[in-house]
Amino acid sequence: MSMTMTDGAAVQLERPALVTGGKTYADVTRDICTPLESFPTQRWYIAITISSLVLLMGLTAWGITIWDGLGHWGIQNTNAWGADIINFVFWIGIGHAGTLISAVLYLFRQNWRTGINRSAEAMTIFAVICALMYPLGHTGRPWLACYWLLPYPNNMGSLWVNFRSPLLWDVFAVSTYFTISAVFWFIGLIPDIATVRDRAVHPVRKAIYTVLSFGWKGGGRHWHHYEKAYGLLAGLSAPLVLSVHTIVSFDFAVSNLPGWHTTIFPPYFVIGAIFSGFAMVVTLMVIAREVFNLKNYITINHLEAMNKITMCTGMLVGLAYATEFFIAWYSGNPYERYVFLNRAFGPYAWAYWTMITCNTLIPQIFWFKKFRRNVPMMFIVSVFVNIGMWFERFVIVVTSLHRDFLPSRWMYYLPSTTDWFITLGSFGLFFTLFLLFCRFLPVVAMAEVKSIMPIGDKHGH
Repeated sequence: MSMTMTDGAAVQLERPALVTGGKTYADVTRDICTPLESFPTQRWYIAITISSLVLLMGLTAWGITIWDGLGHWGIQNTNAWGADIINFVFWIGIGHAGTLISAVLYLFRQNWRTGINRSAEAMTIFAVICALMYPLGHTGRPWLACYWLLPYPNNMGSLWVNFRSPLLWDVFAVSTYFTISAVFWFIGLIPDIATVRDRAVHPVRKAIYTVLSFGWKGGGRHWHHYEKAYGLLAGLSAPLVLSVHTIVSFDFAVSNLPGWHTTIFPPYFVIGAIFSGFAMVVTLMVIAREVFNLKNYITINHLEAMNKITMCTGMLVGLAYATEFFIAWYSGNPYERYVFLNRAFGPYAWAYWTMITCNTLIPQIFWFKKFRRNVPMMFIVSVFVNIGMWFERFVIVVTSLHRDFLPSRWMYYLPSTTDWFITLGSFGLFFTLFLLFCRFLPVVAMAEVKSIMPIGDKHGH
């Protein structure tokens, strides 16, 4: 509730309800725990079967790659990064919104995050897992990754790793991001796991949740330490929103290659990551609220707020695209000008204009409130946004590499069949992990939802 003054009189403005349906504490607990305690629905089994089969396809492609080598990929001497790094950057971007929703919005006390933060945090963990397998595979010998990537003393009296390489910076940035995000996610789960533990009937389930709840009793001392730790982790996580994708952008920006060597990449990558991450959260929340009957907790108001952020970040991404072209023209560098003209009108123009359409034009439909609050429309837009963001990474990686300084080295790159199977397999892994999360852990943070409910709703009055 907020107050405003009109002609000397105070007028109360009603804030949108974040929990609808007149729910009580008991209703919240029952509604969110029901999917965990009941037998999985047929729709869940169909979804997990499809995602597992897609994951199996990806694992098969990975197995062939590891057994025979990287020759199965479409990479060439000219375009040596290909779909592998495209997918790495894509999945790191997807995981970005989880930290923003969980940590930054928590620090700014934005209560509308409570219905979606748990799933966004889980999405972060799963997206980073999907991302990590790509640079490991790209090394060609993933079983030696720890030997080459981790800094440890060796017999030569020095470190193997090259700290001047931005690819190594990724190792530290992404591993730190994953660790902090995982701890932050799990700490937030503890009160809800304790609730599931207390309701569990089967002795095995009760034992597992008892271990995971770390002896939580819900006393004042427990809540004091919980809130202190949660706030501290939120403060540690907040800088990661800026740092992680900034460091990923350094893979490109610190090179001398036209199209990559630009100072706009750090903020451009961060905004693009938030853009794609929020779109994926909308995709998952639209499905979760329908499948698990959570419409009273993941409301249209939550989804509309995310759609507004998606539209805003989409415009910022469009500004970044325009800025790139302006700087390429203003620099007077003929190679830089050529790269950007080649992106828009060269052999990969189809990818560039797909990116522009999906990322800058389609989200503008959210200027209209009826579309921002239309569930099928927001689902379609969120899917198109993530298609566009994948093509953005494709355009950045491929169009700057496929035409070298020597015309004799110009080559046309397309992902191979193995690349596509591995890409699809990463989506299979992501959705398999998310479906398992929905089956065994609370999708919505019960404790946080209860904390923002109006006083009357707590007891059903």
